[in-house]
Amino acid sequence: MTLEGKNVVLGVTGGIAAYKACELTSRLRKAGAQVYVILTKNACQFVAPLTFETLSNHPVVTDTFARPSTWEVEHIALAKRADVFVIAPATANILAKMAHGVADDMLSTTVLATRAPVLAAPAMNTGMWENAATQENVRLLSARGVRFIGPEGGFLACGDTGAGRMSEPAQIFDAIVETLLPRRNMEGLRVVVTAGPTVEKIDPVRYISNRSSGKMGYAIAEAAAKRGADVTLVTGPTRLDIPQGVKAVLIQSTQDLLEAMTACCPDADIVIQAAAPADFTPAAVADQKIKKQGDGDLVLTLRQTPDVAAQVGKMKRSGQTLVGFAAETNDVLQNAEGKLTKKNLDMIVANDVTAPGAGFDVDTNIVTFVTRNGKETLPCLPKRQVADELLDRVMKLRGSL
Repeated sequence: MTLEGKNVVLGVTGGIAAYKACELTSRLRKAGAQVYVILTKNACQFVAPLTFETLSNHPVVTDTFARPSTWEVEHIALAKRADVFVIAPATANILAKMAHGVADDMLSTTVLATRAPVLAAPAMNTGMWENAATQENVRLLSARGVRFIGPEGGFLACGDTGAGRMSEPAQIFDAIVETLLPRRNMEGLRVVVTAGPTVEKIDPVRYISNRSSGKMGYAIAEAAAKRGADVTLVTGPTRLDIPQGVKAVLIQSTQDLLEAMTACCPDADIVIQAAAPADFTPAAVADQKIKKQGDGDLVLTLRQTPDVAAQVGKMKRSGQTLVGFAAETNDVLQNAEGKLTKKNLDMIVANDVTAPGAGFDVDTNIVTFVTRNGKETLPCLPKRQVADELLDRVMKLRGSL
């Protein structure tokens, strides 16, 4: 693996984790990349510019108005030069600036001007990371295509324990390599992914559904397509755009989902069921809007919907890999392990939808991968990163078939 000919612009902001950016710079240089470092004023309080100049073999930029060594508008030149733009550590401050288009120093100005992929490795106090303002900024940036690496959980420099520790340089380096040299390890594979909720009609204007946003399934479909897979996304109603290069099958009810999966799955190499189909549906659907009847209560009779994952498991053929999701509120791992066997899955992804940062309609998730050989729990990560972690493990499973 070589990054010869690749240009990495590395923004370093003011936090104790700035020292880790030195190792990241060294790793990138050893791989052959050219690294151009931008330090914020506060970052200079933690690591001297000379350190990065020595490691990168390039001048370090700290001041928007410093006279450049060559005649060019430097923040524009750096923005255009970047094959990838990395900010590590990324403080709450720089994330807020990026989310709202503030350009008041060299780093914020340059990242606003770049058209390169942007990776951010957050590092901050747990309270700052979990603050609603920071989480909203992360949501905005994720929606615009910024990829987040971490943060990790653990003991922080401030003495707190929790999410907020910057990912290790090796992990950030791997994300940079993946961006610059995308993995195409799924070429030739046919992948079916399900996503979103189902809608079970009560009458022409009412229905039963759930809070699933579809974000996890859409992230998986996007990640698989970028790896070269032929992806079909079977999706319930969402507000999301279909990922580029992905074929979509739109469904409404759980019965629709079953029919779509019956048609799509026989030819699939990998089936990943991230949708949240309703378990119950009205036994009868009214032709007209149901009106109030005085002060009396309305009683709905519900019947169970088909167990789509179980039906897909019965259809499983040799060489096919089946992955399910278990969105639980209690006894998470016990319930997931039961479904693994009952539904004939190779792996199930378990999560507690009541946990902060996990579950429905958020941009992050906390999951445990459960297979017949063991369990592995990940920290709170952006769903796009969870998708890649999932696909890595799927491909490892297929390698052992």
